[in-house]
Amino acid sequence: MKHYLDLFMVFFKIGAFTLGGGYAMVPLIQKEVVDNKGWLQKEEFIDTLALAQSSPGPIAINTAVFVGFKDSGVLGALITTLGSVLPSFTIILIIALFFRDIRDNIYVDKAFKGIRPAIVALIVAPVITMSKSIGLKSLKLLIPVASALLIAYGGISPIIVILIAAAGGIIYGKVKEGK
Repeated sequence: MKHYLDLFMVFFKIGAFTLGGGYAMVPLIQKEVVDNKGWLQKEEFIDTLALAQSSPGPIAINTAVFVGFKDSGVLGALITTLGSVLPSFTIILIIALFFRDIRDNIYVDKAFKGIRPAIVALIVAPVITMSKSIGLKSLKLLIPVASALLIAYGGISPIIVILIAAAGGIIYGKVKEGK
C-alpha cells in the first residue's frame, strides 16, 4: 500500500507544481522517476517519452500511465494518472469558480507574462538533456530540427512527421542490420 501512495504522491507533486503543461513536466518526471526513485532507467525513460508522445493524449498523462503500468500494472497506471490529473483538475475548478473576479486583474495578467519565459525554459531543458543522453550529435541533430521546423513553419502535421520518422527508423535499422 505504501508503494501505491508513493506512486500517487510523486505524480501528484509533479502535477501540482508544474506550470506550462506536459512538456514542462518532463524534467520533473525524469528527476523523480529515473534519478530519485529508480523506477526507470534513463534509456527506458526516453523510450517511454517517445511512446507517450506518439500516443493520443497529453504527454504527461501518457507518461504517468506508462510508468505506473510498468511499475505496478493496471492499478499503478490508474494511481499515477489520478495523481497527475487531480491537481490540475482542482486548480481549474477553483479558477472557474472565481474567473470573473480575476480575468481583468492587471496583476494576474503581469504574473502570467512573467511566467511565460520560465515555461519556455522548462520545455527546452529536457530536450537538451535527452539529446545528450541519446548521443544526438552532428547529422542526427538535423532530424529533430527539421521536424520542428516542418511542424512549426511548414504546416506539416506532427502525425505525418511521426510516421515518417518511424518509417525512417525501420529502414535505417534494416539497412544497418544488412551491413
